Parts: sequence; C-alpha cells; structure tokens
Amino acid sequence: MRNEAVAILVTTTDTPEEAREIARTLLERRLAACVQIVPITSLYRWRGAIEEAEEWRLEIKAPMRHVEAIRETIVRIHSYEVPEVLLLHANAAHEPYARWLREETHSPQS
Repeated sequence: MRNEAVAILVTTTDTPEEAREIARTLLERRLAACVQIVPITSLYRWRGAIEEAEEWRLEIKAPMRHVEAIRETIVRIHSYEVPEVLLLHANAAHEPYARWLREETHSPQS
C-alpha cells in the first residue's frame, strides 16, 4: 500500500453541526484521516434560479480505497436532496503525510 493514491473529497453542508457529524463519522470509521471544515458563501443555480447560501465546505483526506464508502456515508447522512460529492486526486502527496494518512485509516482488524 506504500504507493496508494491519496484522495481528497469535497462536500458542503448548510449547518456546522451536519458538517461535524459527517466529519466525525468518517473519522470514527477510519475512512478518513483528516477533515477540514471551512465556512463559505456559495452561489449556484438550482431549479432555474440563482441561489446564494452560507455553507460549510468539508475537505476530506483519505486513501483511494475508501472513496466509495465515504461517498455512501455522505449521501446517507446528508440532508441535501442532491449533495455535492467531488473526488480530487492528489497526484503528488508528501510521502510522510501519505504514510500518516494510510496509518490513520488502517483498520485494526486488517
């Protein structure tokens, strides 16, 4: 697993509580090693209208092998009708960081 790719997933929520719930769930299940939560202002089109909302952006760092489980967890917990779940590939992760990420998401049973 030494060269396993690092994934960055992005989602947004409309409350800091929901953002923390998603983050804690992913960390407790060892699906992610780190989740950053940042308040943002989003402007977007929804059902033909331009909307503006205060949201919380989650940037989730995880090994590629957990991407599908993370996506499923976000969709299950999320309150949005169409939650954003984007996958960004980290093409060049700093190896000590990548090693830490792998260690923190390694299941004790594995």
